[in-house]
Amino acid sequence: LSHKERKICTYVKKQNKTMKIILNIIAFTCVGLASLGMFLPVLPTTPFLLLASWLFLKANSGWRDWLLNHKVFGPYIQNFLIHRAIPLRAKIVSITTLWATILLSVYIVNPIWLKILLIFIAICVTIHLLSFKTLQK
Repeated sequence: LSHKERKICTYVKKQNKTMKIILNIIAFTCVGLASLGMFLPVLPTTPFLLLASWLFLKANSGWRDWLLNHKVFGPYIQNFLIHRAIPLRAKIVSITTLWATILLSVYIVNPIWLKILLIFIAICVTIHLLSFKTLQK
C-alpha cells in the first residue's frame, strides 16, 4: 500500500473504532432505560432492550451475547424475537402499574389538559401492550 492508502486505512479504522464506542454508549443507555422501564410503567422495557441488542450487533461487540444471555434481560428479548409475544404476567403487571400511576398522577395534577394527556398516553400504551400476542408459560 502507498503512504496515502495507509493513511486512509488508518483514518477508517479510527472512524470505525469511534463509531463502535458511540454505538456501545447508546446501547448501554438503552439498557439503563430498559432497567428503569421495569419500574416506571410509562417507560417501555422490551423496545429499549431490542434497540440495545441491535446496537451491540452493529458495534460488533460481545455485549450482545451478554445481553441475550442475561438472567433478567435475556428472556424479554428472546421471547419477543422468537414469539413476538409478551408473557401474560408482564402484561398484567405493566398495565396494572401503568393505570395505578396514571390515575394517581391525574388525581394530583391540576390542569385539565394534562389530565387528558395522561389518560390518552395510558390508553395508547395499553393498546400497544395488548396488540402483542400473549405468551403462555
